[in-house]
Amino acid sequence: MNEANEPTRVVNLSQRLDPSSERVGELLNAVRGIANKRLQQWVGNAFEQVNDALFDLAEKAENNAAQMHYFDGMREVRKRRPGIERNFLSAVARKLGDLAHPGKAAAPAAAPSLGTTELTLVAESDLEESLAITSMISKNDARLARDLFAVNQRLSVICGGYKIDDASNPVAPATLSQAFREALQELSADMRVKLIIYKLFDRYVLSLLEELYQEINTELVRAGVLPQLRHGVARGGQARGGSAAAAAGASAAAATMDDGAEISDDLLHTLHALFSARRGSAGGGRAGSAGGAVATGSLPSVNELLGALSVLQSQIVSNNGPINYDDSDDAAALSHEVLQLKTQLLTQIGALRGERPSHVANMDEDTIDLVGMLFEFILEDRNLPAAMQVMLARLQIPYLKAAILNRKMFSHRQHPARRLLDSLAEQAKSWSEESDRDHRLHEKVKSIVDQLLHDFDDDMGIFERLLTDLQQFQDVNKRRSELAEQRVAESARGREKLEQARRRAAREILERIGSQKLPPLIHGVLARAWANHLVLTLLRQGEDSPEFKTALRFIDEFIASTRPANDSTSRQALRQMLPGIERALRQGLANVAFQEQDVERLLGQLHAYYRQQLGEAPAADAADVAATAEEDAAMLAIPDSIQPVIDRRTAPTDILEEEELAEAPPDSPEWYQVQALQPGNWLEFTLADEAPARAKLSWISPMSGRYLFVNRRGLKVADYAPRELAGLFADGKARVLAANALFDRAMTAIVGKLSQAGDDAPADGATPTDTE
Repeated sequence: MNEANEPTRVVNLSQRLDPSSERVGELLNAVRGIANKRLQQWVGNAFEQVNDALFDLAEKAENNAAQMHYFDGMREVRKRRPGIERNFLSAVARKLGDLAHPGKAAAPAAAPSLGTTELTLVAESDLEESLAITSMISKNDARLARDLFAVNQRLSVICGGYKIDDASNPVAPATLSQAFREALQELSADMRVKLIIYKLFDRYVLSLLEELYQEINTELVRAGVLPQLRHGVARGGQARGGSAAAAAGASAAAATMDDGAEISDDLLHTLHALFSARRGSAGGGRAGSAGGAVATGSLPSVNELLGALSVLQSQIVSNNGPINYDDSDDAAALSHEVLQLKTQLLTQIGALRGERPSHVANMDEDTIDLVGMLFEFILEDRNLPAAMQVMLARLQIPYLKAAILNRKMFSHRQHPARRLLDSLAEQAKSWSEESDRDHRLHEKVKSIVDQLLHDFDDDMGIFERLLTDLQQFQDVNKRRSELAEQRVAESARGREKLEQARRRAAREILERIGSQKLPPLIHGVLARAWANHLVLTLLRQGEDSPEFKTALRFIDEFIASTRPANDSTSRQALRQMLPGIERALRQGLANVAFQEQDVERLLGQLHAYYRQQLGEAPAADAADVAATAEEDAAMLAIPDSIQPVIDRRTAPTDILEEEELAEAPPDSPEWYQVQALQPGNWLEFTLADEAPARAKLSWISPMSGRYLFVNRRGLKVADYAPRELAGLFADGKARVLAANALFDRAMTAIVGKLSQAGDDAPADGATPTDTE
């Protein structure tokens, strides 16, 4: 094509086609055929390389577990490959077909592009996946801007003038990446395997898109769609905002990465591209710039930056008195200082060199801004108590120095400075005044902060030493809290077993009594003394033991002994039962530690009762037995903790159905939130008239389903039934604290914030032009 040699003119809007016309259908079918042929070949080539790449990594794996991840991934990819390829190609074809329906075509695709990165507070693996996709999209968007612009404009004409842009173009890098990500969801392989597949998709598909766009443009030009289109970009703009050169440079750096490098290395390239875009969208100038660009030689060196930071650090140590960590004014002042550090740094460099520089080098400015956003996040992070936010925020200068000395802090999870901050935040998350009455944790965090402020100059080893010190502190306290937590859980488990045994004993007795009206003495013996015997037998021998079955048979015989003995046969049967009843009673009462005199007294009352049953007791004795039984009935009544469990008037089958219905979960988000909780999750409870409490889910009862919470010392804070906990969530009185590391949460938020800023930037100024 000789598009560049044609004069520039605005598109003639009369060239727009009716999307429903037969001509549009032919053109879209042609585009779809080209795309399907190319993408099918390229995706196939990418998957052909997966096996070799994973085998090489398996050979180099550091241990057997990692090696098995790669071998398992190879098997899973071979199994799922046909479905993944089919779903990917079908999604692209479907989106191209939707262009014939302008309402659908005009709707932007939900792609994780540089400007629409779907990064939220997600799991670590999701963050890595999103960053990998964001990196390859940003790289290819900048490289393919010219050819993709032409495809967008020509597809817009086909769609009747509806604007097709990078977000809604089915063959744009962002949309293709999203379609591939969705197709890859059925692959259950380890995230390391998926990241290798994304790299190969980038290399064998996205890097070749220029050929696809040129073929599509050639076909549409041959069909007479904008044959003399030129790609015009307004000065100061770029696709998706910011500096195209800077984004392309960062993307090129990412493209040269070794396949064996950590995927998190892509984070730095992604962040630098986003910062470059932000600087470009701010009007082509730098933040803090005074009167335009200055000579490169006037930019502060790394040594100057470190020197100025050391001066500011010493000023904090010497000038600041003790901080009241509960004072919100201190938190507000620190927040202001975090945002103003770049200005203070430039001022300090000016004091040292005699002239104030207008700005710093791009890389240094990105580092300063990134550390500033990290500590701004810390001051806003609701997962940290306010007092701990204030303490950790004082580390901004030491961490900025560390980032300038070693920029890998942001890309390597094992960097000592990063691990130290994550560990401090993890300890701080569980802190509260109530759980730290001896101030051990508070003083330890304060001590580490003070040591970094006083002692850190350029020796990065201090982070490793402080991390080791903190880990030793954690280990000691963890052992203490685990012992206390174990005792709390065992106590709760014991109480629940006892309660379950008491409920079972009550059920067995009341089911056998049914609707019968027993004499008070017999009823009292069963409901109190024999119920206790059943409970202990259940706890000691279990429900399948012969002892428990014998105890149940006694209940049947004891109840049967109350039936009227009106003839010689029934009286003879009763006399035969009585010795066994007495033996069982003696054993059962001894099991529940009845005193000997109490046992004899009770048996004496039973002898009198049975003599009456057999017609052998005088009338006066019968009256005495009835009176004594009435007196003992109150003492032998079923305890309040057992009686409400089963209503004597309710049939056993109805009781079972009611309990099953009570366990059916209500259909609410809060209920599912409760069901998703796992032991080890930390929550914050904010109850009326109580200070906020932070507690860890320690144990979920397999019997009652209750949730037991302890504080950082392992002491019980509360226990809730699932529905009670769901109610607290619904009322905003309970919330789950993030489980992932502080650094990961911060990086997720920062990338999302920068990407959103890219979305809000002015349009790139590209205008379609055509010459007749």
